[in-house]
Amino acid sequence: MAGAAPLDRSGDSYLPEHGNGGYRVTHYDLDLDYRVGPNRLVGRATITGVATRALSRLSLDLAGFGVQRVLVDGERVRFTRGPRKLHVSPARAIGAGAWFRVEVRYAGNPRPIASRWGDIGWDELTDGVLVASQPVGAPSWFPCNDHPADKAGYRVALTVASPYTVLVTGDLVSRQRGASTTTWVYERREPTSTYLMSVQIGRYDEMWLGGPVRQHAAVPARLRGLFARDFARQGRMMVELERLFGSYPFDEYVVVVVDDDLDDPVEAQGMAVFGANHVDGRRTHERLIVHELAHQWFGNSLTVADWRHIWLNEGFATYAEWLWSEASAGRPADAHAAEWYARMAAAPAELRIADPGVARLFDTRVYKRGALTLHALRRRLGDERFFRMLRDWAVAHRYGTVTTDDFTIHARRYAEESLDGFFAAWLTGTALPPFPR
Repeated sequence: MAGAAPLDRSGDSYLPEHGNGGYRVTHYDLDLDYRVGPNRLVGRATITGVATRALSRLSLDLAGFGVQRVLVDGERVRFTRGPRKLHVSPARAIGAGAWFRVEVRYAGNPRPIASRWGDIGWDELTDGVLVASQPVGAPSWFPCNDHPADKAGYRVALTVASPYTVLVTGDLVSRQRGASTTTWVYERREPTSTYLMSVQIGRYDEMWLGGPVRQHAAVPARLRGLFARDFARQGRMMVELERLFGSYPFDEYVVVVVDDDLDDPVEAQGMAVFGANHVDGRRTHERLIVHELAHQWFGNSLTVADWRHIWLNEGFATYAEWLWSEASAGRPADAHAAEWYARMAAAPAELRIADPGVARLFDTRVYKRGALTLHALRRRLGDERFFRMLRDWAVAHRYGTVTTDDFTIHARRYAEESLDGFFAAWLTGTALPPFPR
């Protein structure tokens, strides 16, 4: 096809080498066998997709692993490997609009993917596994179309030694114990981005959390008492965020505390993962707890269509920290906004939060100026219209992908005056606008 984009590129403005063109995935079926000691993973991935153009070949993202065989629609086919790509040549071209199924048999020692943000993906713990894939780590454990806009359903069956607990983003549908191993089967029915799929393997105690949504936690036994104190208000958080943002978008919420320290907590679809260092019995990190919960609405249910729109994840989750502080008798959102406005005013003014650049994808200013933008919009619209706008935003795009333009078009419907200058100043300008009053 003349002028068509390369099939091994996604078209993402920041990370075009992650993801692939020519098709979209509707479902992943993963059968995995993992041995903790030798860090050995044997997998069979069955990927169902539909071609968006005629395909004589296609690519999947996969880092490491030896690939034993590949089948397309049940027929064994030729394939080649690149450093992070699996190139597949179907025996017959797949027509535009046609459904197809690719099966990949693979095995090896999974390891995280090196990136400008550090090592990301499948990572060994002292005794277990942590998977944190944002933004490029999913190919460290399964072949995929690794772009946030290509959401799909999942079934993940994972077999490990029986002393270990397995948690996968999704609903546990079966658990079958053998002589020395247990197979855990999870299903993720809601459309989910590859980076939001996670696997946690460890020796955990289960704890139940309160609130209107089914919530539970997997915690090392030694941290149970500290965790109970730090997460005591988890049920209240869920009530408050449902009031502010609308009903929780998934069936359950799972908190995992690994028995190792982590630099930062990690969100996944219906799950959040914290390090042992985030649990101290003094609620030191409560803002991080509500930040990760807020990502279930903003980032996980509503997912960026392109990585340059990352403020729609992080600015919203950061503002949720300020809103929870206000609702739980802590500092009001105005005080948080004033503090961070002063910090932003003292920082270099060269970043556009609607397009920060790949090197600044996770810059603190994206988080904090993003939250300031929302606070300023709240002041412009007033509380009633602002929170109605947020709830409608979360409902209208549930399980979908969003852009900054989508949000500004949506927000304009709730304003009595033009917001063009407002959004130009806060989102695409570099100079910090006046503090919102």
